[in-house]
Amino acid sequence: MYGLVNKAVEEMARAASGDEGWERIRRRAEVEEQAFIGMTAYPDDITYRLVGAASAELGISPEEVLVAFGEHWVRYTAEQGWGPVLASAGDTLPEFLLGLDALHARVRLMMPALRPPSFRCTDVQETSLVLHYYSPRDGMAPMVLGLLRGLGVRFGVDVETVHAAVKEQGADHDEFLVTWHDPA
Repeated sequence: MYGLVNKAVEEMARAASGDEGWERIRRRAEVEEQAFIGMTAYPDDITYRLVGAASAELGISPEEVLVAFGEHWVRYTAEQGWGPVLASAGDTLPEFLLGLDALHARVRLMMPALRPPSFRCTDVQETSLVLHYYSPRDGMAPMVLGLLRGLGVRFGVDVETVHAAVKEQGADHDEFLVTWHDPA
């Protein structure tokens, strides 16, 4: 994964447990890098180790770390200069979700080693859709749950998500039933 991902993990960890907590996470994960370069590709194993170490340090499951990270990622990428790219993907939650693969294709022009997941939307209704998630990486589906929550904040809607098909339980890919509505 690119350093941008690991930098976001670091920022989230520092916010949750301070500089000392981040250092404990980094050491527990056996990560030698003192700083990550955003546009540099790193082995996926570094990110997985950071998630595992954050889980142990914060006393929450790796899945909960990934959900929190997904929520954080939406805000973090916008603040790191990717806001215009995100804005080009759509003005509403369903537009954005329908354009995720095109968004990743644009990002890949700047990050040629990027191995993004793929998304497909089906059963698109006025306030719901089914999001199909295909990833070359195992165990990242909880991050999608967090991304959907973060996107709800970005677009000013309440999002409810059901993880309807789980790859790790035998499905060929993950599916999420996503519904949204204006906040009450």
